Amino acid sequence: MSRKIWVFDTTLRDGEQVPGAKLNLFEKVEIAQQLKKLGVDIIEAGFPASSQGDFDAVKAVAERVGNTSDIMITALARAVKADIDSVYNAVKYAQNPMIHMVLGTSDIHVEKKFSKSKDQILQIGIDAVKYAKTLLPQVQYSTEDASRSDFEYLWKTIEAVMKAGATMINVPDTVGYAEPEQWGEMIGKLAYRMKNTDDSVLLSVHCHNDLGMATANTLAAIKNGADKVECTINGIGERAGNAALEEVVMAIKTRGDIYNVHTNINTKEIMNTSRLVSSFMGLDVQVNKAITGDNAFAHSSGIHQDGLLKSRDAYEIVHPEDVGLEDMELVLTARSGRHAVKNALEKLGFTNLSADEFEGIFEGFLKLADAKKEVYDHDLYVIVEEYYEKHNANHANATHYSEQFFSFDDLQVVSNASFPSASVKIRKGEEVFKSSAVGSGPIDALYSAIASITNVNVKLIEYNINSVSRGQEALGKVKITVEHEGEKFIAKAADTDILKASALAYINAINSIIVSKFIPIAN
Repeated sequence: MSRKIWVFDTTLRDGEQVPGAKLNLFEKVEIAQQLKKLGVDIIEAGFPASSQGDFDAVKAVAERVGNTSDIMITALARAVKADIDSVYNAVKYAQNPMIHMVLGTSDIHVEKKFSKSKDQILQIGIDAVKYAKTLLPQVQYSTEDASRSDFEYLWKTIEAVMKAGATMINVPDTVGYAEPEQWGEMIGKLAYRMKNTDDSVLLSVHCHNDLGMATANTLAAIKNGADKVECTINGIGERAGNAALEEVVMAIKTRGDIYNVHTNINTKEIMNTSRLVSSFMGLDVQVNKAITGDNAFAHSSGIHQDGLLKSRDAYEIVHPEDVGLEDMELVLTARSGRHAVKNALEKLGFTNLSADEFEGIFEGFLKLADAKKEVYDHDLYVIVEEYYEKHNANHANATHYSEQFFSFDDLQVVSNASFPSASVKIRKGEEVFKSSAVGSGPIDALYSAIASITNVNVKLIEYNINSVSRGQEALGKVKITVEHEGEKFIAKAADTDILKASALAYINAINSIIVSKFIPIAN
C-alpha cells in the first residue's frame, strides 16, 4: 500500500512574506477556502504575533475555514510565551487547531542570532513545547536552519521536544542550502531514530529554493521517510521561495513508480488555486514554470506539435485536465509546422483543401505569423479568404469572413484622477466605427469604448501585463481572460504601447468569441 503524505500549506504565512504580497483579511479567507477545496491537510494562516491585522486574519480563517475537523489550522510562533499565546488565541476557534513554533538549531543561529549556548536554546525549546501542550494537544516544533546544523545536536533537540510533547517535527532547509542526496540521507537517519523513539510523531520538511532545489529536496525527503511536506502555491515565499505544492504533488502522482506515496490533494483544483493566489498577491507566475506556468501545457514548436497530434504522450507526461485546464494549447507561430496549421484549419471546417491550396494558405500563414507573432483562429479565416480572393473568387471558401471580425485602427486615451477616458477607431470589414467612453481607469475606459462598438457581452475576468524586452522600445505583453455566456476566452497581444496591446488583446478575445459562437463551420 502507498503511504500518505500530509500536505502543509504555508502560502498564507511564508508565501505572504514576499515584499508587496500582503493580503487583507478577506483575501486570506478566500485563499484558505480554496486551499480547503484543494485538499490540503494543514493551513498555516499567518504569524499572529506580528500585527493585530494578521491576528484577526488567522482568527477569521480558523472560524470560517477551520469549522470542520477534516482540516487543521495553525499559525507560526517563536518559542516565547507571548507568541504561543497569540497563536493559541487565534487558532483555538478551529475544530482542529495546532500551535507551530520555530527555534534555530544551527551554530550560526544559536551563537550569532541568539548569542546563547546550545544547552540554553535546547531548554528554551523544551519549555516552549511544554507550555504549548497545556493549551492544545497538537504542537509542531521546527528546527530552523536544520540543513546547516550539527546532526547530533539537531537530533538531541528533536528527541527532547518529542519527549516534551511535540506531535510533529518540522526540519527546515531554511536558506535552501541542502542538496538532495545529502538531505535525503539526513532525513532517512532522522526518520529511523524518530520511529524508534515515538512512531506517532510526524516528520516534516520545509525546503527553500535559493539554489533551485526545493522541490528536489522535498521529494528526496519523501523517499527517505518524511511524513509531511510544507509547500506554497506557485512556490512563492521568502527570497527565491519555497517548494511548490503543485510540483511536489504532481511529481508524486506522475512518478508513483518511484515514490509509492499519495496525498489528499484534488489536483483538478491546482490551476484555480494558482490563479487565485497570483491574482490576490499580485505575483505573476513565471511563464515557463512547471505545472502552473502559462507555457506548461502550450506548444509552439512544429516538431512538438506534430508529435502531440500523433500521440499526446509523445511530449506530455501530465495531462492538462489533471490540474484543472481544459486542454493543451497548440500556439500557432512561425515555428508551427504544417501538421499543426492543417489541424487548426480542419477544426474550423476547412477539411477538403487540395495540396496546392494548403501550401498557398500555409505561405500566407507564415507571412502573418512573422509579422504578428501569434496567429488566432479568426486570422486563419482571413488568410483563407485572401487566398481564394487571389486565386479563385468563385470558390466556396472565398466567403467574406473578414467582414465579421473587428480590427484595430487607432486610439486615444486620457488618464487622470477625475475622468479617465478613451476614444477608439475600429474596423469591421469595410465599415469604420468610432466610440468614446469614460471609466474608473484608462483600461476600463478603453475596454468600455471597444465594447460599445462590438456589442458582444463579455466580462473581464483577468488582466495581466508583462514586459518582454528592455529599454525604451520594450514590448509590453497583455494577456486577458474574458467570459461570454459562461465560457472563458483567453487572448494575448504585444506592442511597445501597452494601451495598444491592451486594445489588441481585447479585440482578439472578441474575435475568438465570434469564431466560437457566430461563424458557421466552413464547408
